[in-house]
Amino acid sequence: MRGAMAITHYLTFASEAEIVGLWGLAMFAVAIFALLAEKRRNKVARIDRIGWVPWLNIFLTSAMIGAGLIALAAKGIIAGE
Repeated sequence: MRGAMAITHYLTFASEAEIVGLWGLAMFAVAIFALLAEKRRNKVARIDRIGWVPWLNIFLTSAMIGAGLIALAAKGIIAGE
């Protein structure tokens, strides 16, 4: 219970730069998930069972957004805002 309270306390009083950094990390998590799904998709033996989700596009988009958000957050955290 104390851990959950500490997380909510941190999120309540976090700066905007820290919140943007957390969103950047979440986008990187989505990118890693999409990369693993794309690797799994490439291992499928039957070509008619590969699925329809464009995992590579999801990976690239979320990785670029995550990198941009983390770059913005780093600048804000270093500036002390």
